[in-house]
Amino acid sequence: MAVSPPVCAFDWKAPDFHLPATDGKTYGLTDIAGPKGTLIMFVCNHCPYVLAVLDRIIRDARDLDMLGIGVAAICSNDAAAYPDDSFDNMRRMAEEKQFPFPYLHDESQQVARAWGAECTPDFFGFNAAGGLQYRGRLDASGRDAASPDARRDLFEAMRQVAETGRGPAEQIPSIGCSIKWKVA
Repeated sequence: MAVSPPVCAFDWKAPDFHLPATDGKTYGLTDIAGPKGTLIMFVCNHCPYVLAVLDRIIRDARDLDMLGIGVAAICSNDAAAYPDDSFDNMRRMAEEKQFPFPYLHDESQQVARAWGAECTPDFFGFNAAGGLQYRGRLDASGRDAASPDARRDLFEAMRQVAETGRGPAEQIPSIGCSIKWKVA
């Protein structure tokens, strides 16, 4: 079932974290932050919405890096119930797709809960001061192929953040599969 996160809570400050990555390192929010801002994406390996846009996520991450935006992805899904989202499979995907960003594992799901992550993909774009400025979609495609002239909503919003420190007032929420929460 498709889920959409809430609209952007401008200037919300994200709780820090320290999570292991598929590259063997551990990252905190300050390790990822770029001089012009930070983009944290909640994704996973099996979601059809993520898989449909993954190549565009990678493209946008590379382009945002050139603008001074630090980027990382976090997988918070219950890997016991969804083995495609295991740390080993995360590592495989990061290597096969040559992710230009750290791919972090939130095994306890504490980061996803603290951040209020709702779906995969769920994008959190921050300015250089660490205030949330974008919580919208990648583009209009959803889980379909994007048209060649599709507006790059996430990229354009984060470019605006890099240039002005503020995100667009109008944002369209992302859509995707719900985070796969562990049974309590």
